[in-house]
Amino acid sequence: MVFSLTMLPPILVSWFYSDGAAIAFFDGFALTLSMGVLFWGPVRNQKKELRLRDGFMVVIMFWTVLGLTGSLPFMLSDQPHMSMADSIFESVSGLTTTGATVIVGLDALPQSLLFYRQQLQWLGGMGIIVLAVAVLPMLGIGGMQLYRAETPGPMKDTKLTPRITETAKALWYIYLGLTLACALGYWAAGMSLFDAICHSFSTVAIGGFSTHDASMGHFDSRLIEMIAVVFMLLAGVNFALHFVALRYRNLLVYFGDSEFRYYMANMIVVCAVVILTLHSTGTYEAWDESITQGIFQTVSIGTTAGFTTADYSSWPAFISILLLFASFVGGCAGSTGGGIKVIRYVLLIKQGLREIFRLIHPSAQTPIRLGGKTISTRVVEAIWGYFSLYVASFILMYLALALLGIDLMTAFSAVAASINNLGPGLGEVGLNYASLSDPAKLILCFAMVLGRLEIFTLLVVLSPAYWRK
Repeated sequence: MVFSLTMLPPILVSWFYSDGAAIAFFDGFALTLSMGVLFWGPVRNQKKELRLRDGFMVVIMFWTVLGLTGSLPFMLSDQPHMSMADSIFESVSGLTTTGATVIVGLDALPQSLLFYRQQLQWLGGMGIIVLAVAVLPMLGIGGMQLYRAETPGPMKDTKLTPRITETAKALWYIYLGLTLACALGYWAAGMSLFDAICHSFSTVAIGGFSTHDASMGHFDSRLIEMIAVVFMLLAGVNFALHFVALRYRNLLVYFGDSEFRYYMANMIVVCAVVILTLHSTGTYEAWDESITQGIFQTVSIGTTAGFTTADYSSWPAFISILLLFASFVGGCAGSTGGGIKVIRYVLLIKQGLREIFRLIHPSAQTPIRLGGKTISTRVVEAIWGYFSLYVASFILMYLALALLGIDLMTAFSAVAASINNLGPGLGEVGLNYASLSDPAKLILCFAMVLGRLEIFTLLVVLSPAYWRK
């Protein structure tokens, strides 16, 4: 019922621009509200406190049920007239902040539909903050539990407590503040107010949807690109870290955080390699162009935002593959970024190095430390379990796309771009996903939700143990 209200702003946009698309949103609003009332009516008098298992279900429903109902305006719209599979794909891609699209000809779309796509990503970004704060710490895999000592917010518990609610509100205010600052920055740099608002939604959500087919390249402005780089980097940082930095009004908090240092070091190294390769291969003759293109594309792909200023899949193969693999790392835990997350990679590497050391010194006691703190065995085991399920899920979906006749490079990059919530891939999906079959699109929708819910959250509900009393 509440989600139906999100279809009202596009109606106002449609009336303002007289684009003739208001009826699709009005019908979508009426249908969604009606379905909500039908489900709510029989249980409206039930008053119970949310438990752990309820939290899992609420989060999963956010991206699945709302992803399905969010597709209604796309299905009901005359321009473009989209099939059910395409509509679901576009809606799920928006809410999971993946940014993969099946629409060709964005510049000719009604402004209301363009606004709605961007709004979906912004709402999905807010949902990610709740997921990171309220649910993932309970699983022990979110990385947020590592901030319990510094952050007066997320705490591991068996139910969703008022303390978590207050923390989520604080992080939402940060999210709103970043969105407003980003929109003002884009507007001041030369975007129209409409484009500035729309792109601020997808930048802070690290979504990647744009109102133009050429994405950020449409504006041909280095200032706009660098503003985007700043806000993509900020959105890829753990929001709990923003919370602590604002609370104590101390920027040094960032540099005292191990994950942030690894995150920035990874971005700097990949940027340097991409810039040098772009220049040395003659892709761009001028150093300034190599630098700006290299920085923008590395940060965009590395944070899993997915904005483009050029078709990076047409760059030298080494760069294309490097950037795609950078998206596997993604942003920090508790950010709106996708991927496996920096902190998990750091702990996996530390665990691997510890195992090598143990082969040489079998009797040595070597705890894994991060930022001067000893990481519990439970956390390390959970991360290994997460990584194993991630790889297994990736392989199964990769094989499924190959079975549908998709070439191996396209299949690999499509699954990678979907499960990492990146958006643009390589091969046939370098620009859009319109050429894929309906079964392939639905498989990728599952990959998007699986990646957004960080594997365990979805698989917990699919396990028989969840349904036993």
